[in-house]
Amino acid sequence: MLGNVNRFFAFLLAPAVGFLFAFSQQNPVDKLAWDGLKLPLEQSVEEVAKLQEELDETRGTLENTQIALQEIREIADREKKAYEEQNKEIDHLLQASASQTKQSEDVLDTILSNMLGDPIGQHFGKNSTVKVYSLTESGYRGYMAKVRLNNPNALKMVLANNSIKSRGETTSQAGKRTGAILAINAGGFMSDSQGYLVPLGITVVDGQIRTFSNNSNLSFVGFNNKGHLVGTTITTQEQITEQGILQGASFLPRLLQDGKRLPIPKDWANARQPRTLIGHFDNGDLLLIVIDGRQQGYSNGVTLEEAQRKLQEFHVVDAYNLDGGGSSAFYYNGKLMNKPSGGSERRVVSNLVILP
Repeated sequence: MLGNVNRFFAFLLAPAVGFLFAFSQQNPVDKLAWDGLKLPLEQSVEEVAKLQEELDETRGTLENTQIALQEIREIADREKKAYEEQNKEIDHLLQASASQTKQSEDVLDTILSNMLGDPIGQHFGKNSTVKVYSLTESGYRGYMAKVRLNNPNALKMVLANNSIKSRGETTSQAGKRTGAILAINAGGFMSDSQGYLVPLGITVVDGQIRTFSNNSNLSFVGFNNKGHLVGTTITTQEQITEQGILQGASFLPRLLQDGKRLPIPKDWANARQPRTLIGHFDNGDLLLIVIDGRQQGYSNGVTLEEAQRKLQEFHVVDAYNLDGGGSSAFYYNGKLMNKPSGGSERRVVSNLVILP
């Protein structure tokens, strides 16, 4: 019985054993074919691994890029916030500056009104604001203008008939010719052998140097492209361009510098004469003064020492003496205000005008 069972299992296993025997006896070429199939599979695995490695590197690069972009966004946000805060601060400073300027102007107007009374003339124009005061002190009379330039180009230095060499013109003529609201005589001059008038020192008109003489005894009174009074020693023409000076003329002496009195030349000391003065207040507004003289019982004139003290009382920072004597003239709103010492206006070579 047991023998029959074993024979039965032998018959069942015979095909499998035969298959295994046959496979083990296959031709070697078939084995090589199997190995050839394994080779591309192994290469594919390597390529996939390499591709995976590259993808991992790319993923890392992208992550780093994202981090960098985030940092850039954060920096940009901080800079934008700082820029906005800076603009707010600038606006605040501008508003504060405008407020302080207005307060300074109000304070100055109050000081001048307390000293001189209310203005006898006022002009509120597009290009300039002009307030005119009457000066009446013991021994002299004259006129003073406080000028605020709304447009730097409202201030002009004009030569007589726009010529370096001429027969001259009066301040009133220059004022009317240019349509000025205000005009005063300006630089010094001399006459040549034929009677023509020629400016002394340096003359600048609209940025063009019309005359240049390096005379250390003369003071140059200039105005830059912002309309600010420029007090400096000019030794070269290049300085005029470098400092943006658009208008200017020459005379002497300089009276105040940074609010302090300067020495008066011996030949000019304690001499009482008609005067034309120019300067600027501590708030930047311009000051133009003409004082009559040589007229007993009306106005004897003023010394430069007296003028210095009065200018300091007016809160003037820098000031200059322009051509005076019979040349002094104050033209406002279409008419001559002062009384020239010669009985009528003198023809001069240059005038400073303020456009309305």
